[in-house]
Amino acid sequence: MEDECRTPRLLQNQIPAVFICPPPPPRKKPVVGMRRPPPKEGYFQPPDLDSLFVYVARKEACA
Repeated sequence: MEDECRTPRLLQNQIPAVFICPPPPPRKKPVVGMRRPPPKEGYFQPPDLDSLFVYVARKEACA
């Protein structure tokens, strides 16, 4: 009976050793004070921009 049931001994049948994961890469430090200056020519303002938006008056709350 001992000859029939045995644990496989070959290297290909063995459970591989547990690998330790490397530590995560360090986080980059946030860059402080790197804001862009406003454009020298100013921001583009099309003449018909106000026609795209509709003013809706708010209803007053009931007291």
